[in-house]
Amino acid sequence: MKLTLSKKMVGLVTACALTFLSAPYSVATGQEKAPQQAISIIPQPVKLSRQSGSFALTKDTKIFVDAKNEQLRKIGEQLAGSFKEMTGIQPAIVQKAPDKNATNSIFLTLKTPVDTLGEEGYTLKVQPERVVLAAKTPNGLFLGTQTIRQLLPAQPTTSPVTLPALEVVDKPRFSWRGMHLDVARHFFPVEFVKRYIDYLAMHKMNTFHWHLTEDQGWRIEIKKYPKLTQVGGWRDGTLIGHYSKQPHQFSTERHGGFYTQEQIKEVVKYAQDRYITVVPEIEMPGHALAALTAYPELSCTGGPFEVEKKWGVFDDVFCAGNEKTFTFLEDIMTEVMALFPSKIVHIGGDESPKTRWEKCPKCQKRIKDQGLKDEHELQSYFIQRMEKFMNARGRTIIGWDEILEGGLAPNAYVMSWRGTEGGIAAAKQKHYVVMTPGSHVYFDHYQGEPGLEPIAIGGLTTLEKVYSFEPIPSVLSADEKKYILGAQANVWTEYIPTTQQVEYMIFPRMSALSEVLWTPVARKDWNDFQNRMQQQYRRYATMGVNYAKSTFNVKQQIKVDPTKAAATVTLATDALGPQIYYTLDGSAPSPKANAYTGPFNLVQSAEVKAASFQDGVQMGKVSTKKVDMHKAFGQTVNLTHAPHRTYTAAGPLTLVDGQQAANSFTNGQWLGFLGTDVEAVIDLKGKQRINSISSSYLQTKNDGIHLPARVEYAISKDGKKYKTVKVFSEIADKPGVFKEELVAEVPNKKARYVKVTAQNGRSGAKPEEKKGWLFTDEIIVK
Repeated sequence: MKLTLSKKMVGLVTACALTFLSAPYSVATGQEKAPQQAISIIPQPVKLSRQSGSFALTKDTKIFVDAKNEQLRKIGEQLAGSFKEMTGIQPAIVQKAPDKNATNSIFLTLKTPVDTLGEEGYTLKVQPERVVLAAKTPNGLFLGTQTIRQLLPAQPTTSPVTLPALEVVDKPRFSWRGMHLDVARHFFPVEFVKRYIDYLAMHKMNTFHWHLTEDQGWRIEIKKYPKLTQVGGWRDGTLIGHYSKQPHQFSTERHGGFYTQEQIKEVVKYAQDRYITVVPEIEMPGHALAALTAYPELSCTGGPFEVEKKWGVFDDVFCAGNEKTFTFLEDIMTEVMALFPSKIVHIGGDESPKTRWEKCPKCQKRIKDQGLKDEHELQSYFIQRMEKFMNARGRTIIGWDEILEGGLAPNAYVMSWRGTEGGIAAAKQKHYVVMTPGSHVYFDHYQGEPGLEPIAIGGLTTLEKVYSFEPIPSVLSADEKKYILGAQANVWTEYIPTTQQVEYMIFPRMSALSEVLWTPVARKDWNDFQNRMQQQYRRYATMGVNYAKSTFNVKQQIKVDPTKAAATVTLATDALGPQIYYTLDGSAPSPKANAYTGPFNLVQSAEVKAASFQDGVQMGKVSTKKVDMHKAFGQTVNLTHAPHRTYTAAGPLTLVDGQQAANSFTNGQWLGFLGTDVEAVIDLKGKQRINSISSSYLQTKNDGIHLPARVEYAISKDGKKYKTVKVFSEIADKPGVFKEELVAEVPNKKARYVKVTAQNGRSGAKPEEKKGWLFTDEIIVK
């Protein structure tokens, strides 16, 4: 949808206005008076109390702002613009306080602030005669207007409009409430970057992390080094499909683009008008192939290179032993600092292999001359040297948690992405932290069942999982917790080539994150949030946003009951309201199928298909789960070695739960073993006639997950003496990501115990590879 800057680009903050739900719900302490128009505000305010009556918006309504304050006048104009968009009424802006007895007035003022609400807090009083929005700063007033906009209809209307009478006292929980956008893997135009900033504003976020450089493209004009964009800003093709699909294939379409310095200034000003700080990221010392393609002399080998067409981590990085590298980067950062007023500047620091440094004479000389222990300390030297340069110019660096390795730069902030451990370590060292763990806030991950979603990098981060995120680890002391500035979501765009797909990946998850970052923990309520999200979906539709409908897909949880050799099926959606219907025979669900009213049991094999419906219309896609109740289903499994704590799934029962795992090690369906073999013994609770045994294993070589070198099946009648019935010793080593099922026919044998042994480490592999990962799933006995 094409949006003009004069109307709807400002209006995406303005036109994301909200309407009222048809049924009331409690939003504050105290008794709710029925019937009242329900209020749907996201993120949930700190305090909200309902009052009697409502404020009527009419053609005579005026917006008053403090005199001689240009910022307040602009805020008032934006608010008036949103009224115009949604109601056809555009109140006049009056730069003075309203008369004491004035009615039909909306007053935006700094005259009566509540100091305890800080720089971003505000109070809002909606009364039948007037509306008063007060704050300590214009920033607080701007945030308060986002709440007022959420009291308007979601769709344009010519009907009379009223705002419900209420009082709000509000301020954010965290000072860093952010969204990241990678424009290097795929480039997006300035108009969309502005729209993205509008999305942040409507969610009361205040930090836009702009990822501008990568192996796949350099996106910011640097006048002193024009080849960075002339050469580094373009690649001659792009990987087709997922990285795991091998052999790799590439498009021949040239992809690229960059932002001129004038465009950068335009975006920064646009964000400033919405009280959002733009934090630029210039990657170093790794993820630098686009820059090295333009200036290969700054590498350890001298090149030549090409701007990368595929994704991943690459050995060629900036040479840390070359003095020209630091001159080059300091020149770049000088131009960057002139464009971005942000105190914080991101310098990357992640995924920087040491392979080239280990063999580079210049780098080795640097290690010796500086008295460094190894290449990790060389990276620390690199980061600390850049920090000194930035600190001397009044800036503070932030980097991904790898900058902790080899010693943290003295004043650096840390962005913790590999879980929360890096953030915890930094906070304990009294460094400021922004939490952004891949487990909860990587919005490039799938947000629903992968088979029902567009291609993504991996993982599974549902709306509920985002909402459950807690940025402050409980292991920190009260003093250490002060160093957690907040959090952000990251949007890496390897598999997000269009602006429509960016919207699909961030909505509705951004709404959940906004509440995580703004609302006090005690005020958070998942069920209430689900209720308010019903209205948020309407807002998205009005905005023309391509939001994901994944929350309407049915999530199936199938839990085995070993005592009954049965399975309990629980069906749910992240969206509130739709009715779920299901079938057990593999047929398509419809309103004529079984209506889900609560968990139910399965006592025989089934193919469960489920979908959600509202007013007879299917809302989400059909979810499918197959349950195979074979002879080992739900039986006792003893493991000689425990799986790694990160990949325990449902424990040993995972191997006999009747369900086949998908080809993703992050989906919680696999048992993962690091450096150990798998030895599983299944007790069939009596002698059974066995005809076949099978087991499944995952290969994802890029993640260090290999097929077993050897697999042996054995059976026993007493659990003491075992007879081998099949050995797989020549398991094909082929490329790609896949699941290998090894099936052995057993010629009509009786046994009570089945033993499956899988050897970790392929025959002939390097010694270090024998300590890799082995992932296993269902063991099927028939």
